Amino acid sequence: MSSRVAAFVAVALLALAAPALAQASKATERADRALDRALQRVVDTDEGPPGVIAVIQRGGDRQVHTAGVAEVGERGAPRPRMHMRLASTSKAFSGATALALVQKGKLSLDDTVGDLLPDLPSAWRRVTLQEALQHTSGIPTFTAEESFLEAFSSDPLHGPANQGKLLSYLGDAPLSFPSGSDYTYSNSDNIVVALMVEAASGLSYRKALRKYVLKPLGLGQTSLPSGPAMPAPYMHGYDVPAKGAPDDVSEIFDPRWTGASGGMVATPFNLNAFARGYVGGALFGKRVRKQQLELVRGGSEPPGPGQNRAGAGIFRYRTDCGTVFGHTGNIFGFTQLLAATKNGRRSLTVSATEQLSPSERKSVFKRLLAADEKAVCAALAR
Repeated sequence: MSSRVAAFVAVALLALAAPALAQASKATERADRALDRALQRVVDTDEGPPGVIAVIQRGGDRQVHTAGVAEVGERGAPRPRMHMRLASTSKAFSGATALALVQKGKLSLDDTVGDLLPDLPSAWRRVTLQEALQHTSGIPTFTAEESFLEAFSSDPLHGPANQGKLLSYLGDAPLSFPSGSDYTYSNSDNIVVALMVEAASGLSYRKALRKYVLKPLGLGQTSLPSGPAMPAPYMHGYDVPAKGAPDDVSEIFDPRWTGASGGMVATPFNLNAFARGYVGGALFGKRVRKQQLELVRGGSEPPGPGQNRAGAGIFRYRTDCGTVFGHTGNIFGFTQLLAATKNGRRSLTVSATEQLSPSERKSVFKRLLAADEKAVCAALAR
């Protein structure tokens, strides 16, 4: 364990040993109640998710807020040790892995596709690791390609064993714009990042993720599965039609179809711990963090709370209650937010058991985004 990670863990343990159960201030009580109401409004909305769970941590005081149920037809609420799909918050983990390698001198943010991945299209050769992490690469997103959609639809339960296959659906596609000149959120970027990690580390991405991120942060309930089965116990994810019962979509696809861009699974408690360690700088030092937080105009997908700006594998969310850094995501059955203050001492996660976005079930997403903002307010309340 590095001295930086050890120090972070020591501070966390001291915080837990401190009087974490001390009487909450009136401000934190108001913020917590407002969050509870906002979460309930999400599940009460027509076509809303069956369940939602938020983890709020202020120093050593970790609280869990829930509404609805973990499984339709059962009475239990979502629980913080239940597994869930992380969707595009997986991209923060690929960012963490790459930046940990930058810290160790095995990668540079200036390394290019041409340097490390010469077999990829020549039009991409000047794209840097920084640009891939920041979504300024110009590489089109493979998930929009008709050939990918046809392959996925024909066999959703068996994804490609090699992440490089995902990029092959792009063929020799040119960049959408000169790299570094614009911003477009692309799932391809984080596949490129994962392949760069493999080239620099000599390990599979899954092994590098475990070695450089999951083990140092103690994330024993976080993984990148190689099949559709969810680890038990898990909260069920749903597609919620306007009429009729929700459809359970928890295990309808192999996450290898999304790989490092969206395939991970974790518990709310583990996701919260990751947010604190990643944003708080447990994995890399000030120089790398400074590079990570060179922000450009651009937002996460789906949008996060407040005003969004894009860094390298991270987004800044500036809200009326204050500023946090993190990532969002959505995928079949789940919508996610993770965030923390810059020092990692205050953190939050919000997880809904339905895929939501501004273009799909807009009214439900609007309420979820309002709940995200209430979660930020609760995390920052004093």
